[in-house]
Amino acid sequence: MEISDIPTNELDTLARKVTNCQKCSRLREYCEFIGIRKRKAFLNWDYWKKPLPGFGDPKARLLIVGLAPAANGGTRTGRLFCGDSSGDWLIRALHKTGFANQPTSTNREDGLVLTDAYLTAIVRCAPPENKPTQSEITNCLEYLGKELRILDDVEIVLVLGQIAFQGFTHILKSEFGLDLVSRPKFKHGAIYDLPEGYPKLYVSYHPSRRNTQTRMLTWSMWIRTFRKIRRELDAHHS
Repeated sequence: MEISDIPTNELDTLARKVTNCQKCSRLREYCEFIGIRKRKAFLNWDYWKKPLPGFGDPKARLLIVGLAPAANGGTRTGRLFCGDSSGDWLIRALHKTGFANQPTSTNREDGLVLTDAYLTAIVRCAPPENKPTQSEITNCLEYLGKELRILDDVEIVLVLGQIAFQGFTHILKSEFGLDLVSRPKFKHGAIYDLPEGYPKLYVSYHPSRRNTQTRMLTWSMWIRTFRKIRRELDAHHS
């Protein structure tokens, strides 16, 4: 990915900026409320409550973009895709395809290590009903833009869900001035070649409980995407 001149140690600086962000009062108030109310199963937890930075390998060739932290998942644990059903699906798939050292992730200190993969999101605070406003999305997109500049080994971006898809394609134009002649459309399993110097774009439904329980997204559909990504990255490496 040839759109970066910022060293990878800037990820730590960016992470501090994200966790201290106070741009969206509605989201900050909601996360504080979640941390006070707590779900009954997690009454003994000291909820993270702050915005969540990205997580993973600074030399990742795979960047995975989700929607936002879950109220009792990442907002509780302090790590994206950690402690909820979406995270269970993602980490299991990453483990099966060689990107993660273990099949589950329950807290920030559980020993999870990602190799060649990095997790991020369009919005860094849990939104009420999983529905961020457009202004909240806009406020947060600068962080994804900075990650794209820092993570300059990325060859594939996997977007999870339509909001992630829209946010990523928007940022290509707003941050990098990339005006796509043939605009990609959201469709599970779609793969798009972007112009030279940019990563390939893979598209998937989000592994939300709603999507998996209704079988809009099945495990076979889900893991197939990761196996395709694994094969492509391995082919580039050989």
